[in-house]
Amino acid sequence: MKFLADMGISPKTVALLRALGHNATHLQEQGLERLPDPAILVKALAEDRILLTHDLGFGELVAASGGHLPSVIIFRLRNMHPNHVNHYLSQILARYQVELEEGAVISVTEGQIRLRSLPITRLH
Repeated sequence: MKFLADMGISPKTVALLRALGHNATHLQEQGLERLPDPAILVKALAEDRILLTHDLGFGELVAASGGHLPSVIIFRLRNMHPNHVNHYLSQILARYQVELEEGAVISVTEGQIRLRSLPITRLH
C-alpha cells in the first residue's frame, strides 16, 4: 500500500511503513509543509495514497467530496508518540487492508478504532 503522512505524523511512522514494505512518504520530505488541506487530499488521490493525519478536517473534506478515495486514517490520540501511533497503525493494517484499498475513513482514539466506508452518505 501507499501512504502520505501529514505534518502531525512522525517521520518514524513513515520509517515503520517502509520497513514493512509499503511505499510511504511524508509531506516534509517533499518540502510541502505548508500545502493546504484540500491540495493534500488531491495529492493523495492522484498518487493513490492513504492519508495519515491527526487533523479531523480531512474526514470532513473526504465526506463532503462524496468520493470513494482517498482513504484517510485520523489519529486522535492523547499520546501521539510514534510508538503509540505505530501500535494502532499496525492493528489497522492487519485488520482493514481491504477497506483501505476500497475507500474508508478510520478514526483512532485510545482503545477504539472506528471505520466508515466511503463514500459517506448522509440520511435526510
